[in-house]
Amino acid sequence: MKYPHCGQCRDEVTWYSIWFNVFMVVYKVIMSLVTNCAALMADAFHSLADLLASVFTLVSLRISDRPADEKFAYGYGKIQHISSGIVGLILVIGSIFILVDALVSILNNTYATPDRMALVAAVVSTVGNELMFHYQRCVAIENNSPAIMANAWDNRSDAFSSVGMVIGLFFATILGFPIADPLAAILLSLLVIKIGLELIIEAVDDLMDAAPDVAELEGLHQIIRAFPRVGGVNYLRARSLGEKLYIEADIRVDKNLKVYEGDVILAALREKILLGRENVGRIQFYLTPEVSD
Repeated sequence: MKYPHCGQCRDEVTWYSIWFNVFMVVYKVIMSLVTNCAALMADAFHSLADLLASVFTLVSLRISDRPADEKFAYGYGKIQHISSGIVGLILVIGSIFILVDALVSILNNTYATPDRMALVAAVVSTVGNELMFHYQRCVAIENNSPAIMANAWDNRSDAFSSVGMVIGLFFATILGFPIADPLAAILLSLLVIKIGLELIIEAVDDLMDAAPDVAELEGLHQIIRAFPRVGGVNYLRARSLGEKLYIEADIRVDKNLKVYEGDVILAALREKILLGRENVGRIQFYLTPEVSD
């Protein structure tokens, strides 16, 4: 972690997100009723989806902190990937409703010019969600949390929606083109659907134990291969267990190596890998004697 308080931020960030989204829902509903803006009401439902996503994230973080037990020998970390997928699903479903509502308003010619105060509300929503995105993204990166990262992108998607709403309301209220409001909603809802699908795909990959980035595996391979008295690496595997990485490797060593010497080498190798790598959880090594040609 970059700073000592990063761990504390992990425990606090979801609560900040929950209260922020509670404020956004209430604020947008009130402003929608005051300004007669349908786009704001739709965006309020989007914020309600964000609120539900934050609750899922909070629950998943609490569950993933549980230690391994007889039923889940590798711990509860994968619950964060499930939470990430649920957040992506919420984004997709919520955006589809916004997309359909915008299309129906255009086809039925039911859109109207809202009050200019709606434009102010859209700007407030954009700035607030963008700030929450950067805060949560920072916490997610420093704690290697897929659930918090998914929640961060949830706020970024809401910021994108609000940008589209700002543009649409500007053309609708200032320039006199009311159809710009639903058109902007259509474009932004498609973008949010894309973000949601990417979160779902990433969550499925992690649940299926997809390998991490090639660069990370190459870095681990170089550390192991360059370690004293290691003759080679037969295989190296890694998978994500929530915030932690599970590493498994089969290492070739001198066939004349004594058992206690092998234990010393593996202990020192584990210590070197863990040094500066807070995202590494469990490491499993196997020793294979090298066969002379």
